[in-house]
Amino acid sequence: MQVISSLQALPAGSAQDLVVVGAGGAGMAAALFAALDGRKVLLVERTGHVGGTTALSAGTTWVPGTHHAAQVNPSDTLADAARYLTNAIGDRTPAALRQAFLDHGAEAVRCLETRTEVKFRPYPKHPDYISDLGGSTLAGRALEPLPFDGRLLGDLFKLVRPPIPEFTVLGGMMVDRTDINHLLALGKSFASFRHALKIIVRHGMDRLSYPRGTRLVMGNALVARLLYSLSKQSGVTLLLNTTVETFERGDQGVTGLTLQAGADRRTVAVKGGVVLASGGFNRHPELRARMLPGADMGWCPAAPGHTGTAHAPAQAVGAAYGQGALSNAFWAPVSLRQRADGSTAVFPHFVMDRAKPGMLTVNQAGQRFVNESTSYHLFGLAMQAANQVSPSIPAYLVCDATALNRYGIGMVRPGASAKDLAPFLADGYLIQGATLDELAQALGIDAAGLKASVDEINRCAASGVDPRFHRGETAYQQNIGDATAGTKNPNIGPLTTAPYYAVKLYPGDIGAATGFAADGDARVLDADGQAIPGLYAVGNDMHSIMGGVYTAPGITIGPGLVFASLAARHAGTRLAGKP
Repeated sequence: MQVISSLQALPAGSAQDLVVVGAGGAGMAAALFAALDGRKVLLVERTGHVGGTTALSAGTTWVPGTHHAAQVNPSDTLADAARYLTNAIGDRTPAALRQAFLDHGAEAVRCLETRTEVKFRPYPKHPDYISDLGGSTLAGRALEPLPFDGRLLGDLFKLVRPPIPEFTVLGGMMVDRTDINHLLALGKSFASFRHALKIIVRHGMDRLSYPRGTRLVMGNALVARLLYSLSKQSGVTLLLNTTVETFERGDQGVTGLTLQAGADRRTVAVKGGVVLASGGFNRHPELRARMLPGADMGWCPAAPGHTGTAHAPAQAVGAAYGQGALSNAFWAPVSLRQRADGSTAVFPHFVMDRAKPGMLTVNQAGQRFVNESTSYHLFGLAMQAANQVSPSIPAYLVCDATALNRYGIGMVRPGASAKDLAPFLADGYLIQGATLDELAQALGIDAAGLKASVDEINRCAASGVDPRFHRGETAYQQNIGDATAGTKNPNIGPLTTAPYYAVKLYPGDIGAATGFAADGDARVLDADGQAIPGLYAVGNDMHSIMGGVYTAPGITIGPGLVFASLAARHAGTRLAGKP
């Protein structure tokens, strides 16, 4: 693979077999699948890093029916997965499109694992998010990328987008949930002590030569594995800091595109086609205002590259957006804090705090309005719906001292000392009250409402049942609770130990659900439902096959990889002279 940062370094006059716009997880996969078939590929990235939002994510990849599934759930079938998706999504997306994903998922994963350095392992337990629906499973469909040694990348290591700093420890050491469990138990278990010591010593050695740790996990590991695999392909050129200005469409479809980097422009001819993988519309001001009204861009925790700048050129050649999604984006509650350098940390509250015992969420009247243990997507949607009735943005995640010590809250880590808490209290990220009345006053919310909500959750903790919001009733919710807490319900515990704490929550869009309509080969469709020859969309540029429903962990990355393989394969047939 050749890496260039200037259009002047791009050889003039030579047509590419495939051009991929966007070097996030899906775009890198599309380039890799094409390169494995011997294609000449130009991978265009508008930033100076690869990985996009995939690099910031957990890297979970939802693909049913792979050879990994049999290790943890041998009874699962593609028919069950199809039934689950039908139950969850209904007619929001074509069943045939979802079936194309299911039919080709195992093949795509096996190709990556046998021919590249991309490797996965199954989670022993990782339920589908709507786990009370028929066809759902507790394990086998969600895959995790294996950790990767970033030192193998050499000079390419600096191209991997670093993780969200607040998701690292000790100045840039990445940790996954296995590491976190060991770190929390290092004084209780020799195995945990040994694991923790190993990764800490490794990180200390790394920092002698690198600006951050080179033991990469989660999304960083997946991106690094894709990049490492691409680096072994001679036919790939990675062009950084470059945007798409126009697409060229002739009688045979899309035949080229004009690229821009600063004041330089270059038109590139393409024979097989162009794959859109730019990450979606989320940071495009006009598209955002239309599709995500009321959601401040500052609440978005995703990578900066998904500006939607490639969307207007695609529309100019006929591309049409998909319709019928439950929501135009996928959501998570986030909290905000200004960093020392003046930038804003946007922290997604996925699973580490809000679903745990001793936590509850209230609106500005101090009232509960949501099942705190529901999926982060449904939580974000619930915030927006509740805000139409009573001010609920921001909402407030509240806990007592026991829960704060055991689980942390947002950017505040478990077991934080008074010294550790001080800066969070000083800048207002963490709000404290010696009593519930004092906390309500500090938050500016109704004190009677807050006390009534705490009384309610304390009654729920005593009975183990939440009659209003049904917290902790499904396998998914229980999985992100704490079965070791000794409570009747792993998701519900009392708030009784002063002082009390809270952080403000906002609905943050974590990725686009609405993208360009596409068929089972990832070909972009026009307003009449006809495929545009030579134009493909994958990742968040493709209208989600989930129809805005967050069905399971990894339902953006999994389909992104699978449809990347289908796009690359179909573009190859065009090179062979087939339509």
